[in-house]
Amino acid sequence: MFRLDSGLKVYLHRDAVDGSKSINGLAAIVEQALRLNPFAPALYVFCNRRRDRIKLLLRDRTGFW
Repeated sequence: MFRLDSGLKVYLHRDAVDGSKSINGLAAIVEQALRLNPFAPALYVFCNRRRDRIKLLLRDRTGFW
């Protein structure tokens, strides 16, 4: 379980993302499309084409969530 701190930045990728993308695929989108560091203390939010499901990418000291 992770805690959302008040200083945590949240980034929303507005384009639809394939729901079968893995952590590596989502991290690549963060680097290439958002031009951000996936290892930074931030929460990245992705949604599917129908906008009825989301995926979150978050890195802590032990790895990606």
